[in-house]
Parts: sequence; structure tokens; C-alpha cells
Amino acid sequence: MTNRTLAARDLAHIAIFAALIAALGLPGALSIGAVAVPITFQTLGVMLAGAILGARKGFFAVALFLALAAAGLPLLSGGRGGLLWFTISPSTGYLYGWLLAAVVIGYLTARLLPRYPFWPAVGATALGGIVAVYLIGVPVTAINLGLPLWVALFDSAKFLPGDLLKVVVTVLVARQVHRAYPGLIAPLGRRSASSAAPVAVNAEPANAKPANAENAG
Repeated sequence: MTNRTLAARDLAHIAIFAALIAALGLPGALSIGAVAVPITFQTLGVMLAGAILGARKGFFAVALFLALAAAGLPLLSGGRGGLLWFTISPSTGYLYGWLLAAVVIGYLTARLLPRYPFWPAVGATALGGIVAVYLIGVPVTAINLGLPLWVALFDSAKFLPGDLLKVVVTVLVARQVHRAYPGLIAPLGRRSASSAAPVAVNAEPANAKPANAENAG
């Protein structure tokens, strides 16, 4: 394949997963608890982007989706869009956390391939899709709403059951995809087999004397 073909394929993957994240917002959002950060299926799309496309393409897929939403397209769950949701909204930090999630999941997935064992994959996806997102989302929510950090952290517990389910779904789907299309993410952390040149065992030393050489008298 040419570089142009590879670039076109990468762009297609990025566009497809940006569209998938947008489509997962169609069912809408559910707000529970004191803090108005909605529960959305779009986090599943972010996890899938990282686990299937890898860190680089997953990041660009999420970035493309967020850029379109920031430009005003109603792509966020519940038909929301515009810069407001990326500045002073309670959801602001979680949206930026999606970018980190795709990178972390993609990188760790590449470390697990080609085997991609279930439980390590669950741990890797949870680290990126839950811990990384909350790491940015919770403090920004506390800042934007003027809440103590512990209140925002306690309220984020409402996301955990659904997010854990999304992690499992992501791993199950990604396992099937990587079995069918093993070249989507290049595995990392595997040492390539050494290709040292064979040693010539029959070569004679340069200073060796011929067997039948006679001593000069």
C-alpha cells in the first residue's frame, strides 16, 4: 500500500469513529444527583476509539468530534453544542478527559496486543476510560460549580456502574475486531527477533600457517 492509501484509510477510520461517538449521543443523556453532569453513551464511543484505533487515531477521532461540537453542531448528548460546554459547563472537564482517555487506552491496548487478554484489557480500558477521565473531569466540575473537590468526587460515583459496563463492552468488541483485523494497532513492547549474522566457524585465522609448510633452513 502507498502512503497515500494508508493516510486515506486512517482518515476514514477517524471519521467513522467520530461519527460513532456522535451517534451514541442520539439516545440523549440522563442527569442524576446534585451535580448536573449527564450520563451518556458517548463515553463508550471514546473507549472504543482508543481500543480499536490506537492512541493516535483514537485521539484524532475524539478531537474531530469535540471540534465539531465546539463549533456549534448539536453532537453532544441531548443535542447540545457550542463553546459554552467547553468552558464553564459542569461537563467541561469530562469532555477534555475524553482526549486523554483515547490516548491512554490506545497506548495500553498496543502494549497488550496481539494477545489482548481479557482482564488486563479491562484494567487498561478502565484506567483510561474511567480514571483518566475523572482525573480531569472531577476537578474542573468542582471549579466551574464552586464546589468542594470531595463533593464533585462523591457525585461522580453515579457514573461508575455504567462506566464499568462500558469498559467490559469495549473489551469484548475490541477483541473481536482485533481478531478479524489484526493490523489496526501496531503492537508495542515486543522485542524483535535478533537477526545477527551467523559466525563463520570454518574460517582460518589470518596468521595460520599451511599444514604442509616446511621450515626455512
